[in-house]
Amino acid sequence: MANTTAPITLPANAHILVIKLAGIGDGLLIMPAIRALRETYPNARIDLLTRHIPAQIFQGGNDLNDLIVINPRPKDIKLDRAFTPMQRLILLNKLLKRLRAERYDAVLLFHHLLPLHRRLIFQILLLVIGAHWRIGLDNGYGWFLNVKVQDNGFGARHEAEHYLAVAAAVSATTRDKRLQISLTDEERRRAYTIVHGLQKPDAIPGPIIAMHPGCSILSTARRWPPERFAQLADTLYREFGGQLLLLGGPDEAPLREEVIRLMNFAMAVRSLSGQESIRITAAIIAQCDLFIGNDSGLMHVATAVDTPTVAIFGLTNHNAWGPYTGGIPGKTAVVRLDLPCMPCYFRDKNIGTPEGCATRDCLTQLQVAPVAATARKMLLATYKFLIH
Repeated sequence: MANTTAPITLPANAHILVIKLAGIGDGLLIMPAIRALRETYPNARIDLLTRHIPAQIFQGGNDLNDLIVINPRPKDIKLDRAFTPMQRLILLNKLLKRLRAERYDAVLLFHHLLPLHRRLIFQILLLVIGAHWRIGLDNGYGWFLNVKVQDNGFGARHEAEHYLAVAAAVSATTRDKRLQISLTDEERRRAYTIVHGLQKPDAIPGPIIAMHPGCSILSTARRWPPERFAQLADTLYREFGGQLLLLGGPDEAPLREEVIRLMNFAMAVRSLSGQESIRITAAIIAQCDLFIGNDSGLMHVATAVDTPTVAIFGLTNHNAWGPYTGGIPGKTAVVRLDLPCMPCYFRDKNIGTPEGCATRDCLTQLQVAPVAATARKMLLATYKFLIH
């Protein structure tokens, strides 16, 4: 079969597999592309191969027919235990047999082809599946693809636009490029109880501000110093009153407690347990008037539930992973320095250094004032109240 860079058109009832093996943020960023596939091919069967947590985000939506979770955890394996090598092989063999039996017409790979070990996994995976069409980004290593989309590197366009370009390679388009999470009424009620039902009685009226001082464990160097989050909370409380919700995973509980310990004002603040599901966390953020956080999955969750978002970027590429609104301006902002070494993580066609440099000037030199100024502007534009 000849390779092509020109868009193709799939049968109206095509059987399509989308592959995205990533975390929360990247799971959200493929949503516009999946919406484009569904709008263009309403009678197609569209499945998604992904990881456990991103799969939760798509529950309740109508764009996918099936969610296939790679390495689903057997009932007899506790969450705090890793798979044995034999268990991994058994699960992988079972998955490959299932995918090949589906006889997909097309597989859309929503990944850059690096690093080497991941590239090899994708090559084997797509060849074993045996789909007629294999579509994805090509950075020079896409010999196994027969519909190729030019990959000009990280930041050449937003990651969501990369995925939309892959969808466009099968003639799929959409006018609605927003990130969206379809929350149920029950999820919203549970979040309301957490945010308002347990609100401290001494809380001074004002905005509900959510902060996430953590980030993915794959690159903890993305964290703005906790003392800066504490100073920021003090600054906003002094001006606006209100209360603070500190979010993140269970492993980030000490980080949240450190922020609380470093705060000087008696702002009503709660550190949530981190045991909430990603969907309940999304519903909690939807109850807030402002979200402030590092480059992380929760930043994209905040954008997806339409909560005004201030994103703090350092070593990572804000052109690739900044808050994505699908071209609708007004509710998100990136705060970052402009140093010649930035970004050092995901730059051009290289992954770079996930732990950054020794001094991490891009974050340690970022002071509270510019973040506070952006947050202040956002609050005044979206929350109607008198300054405390």
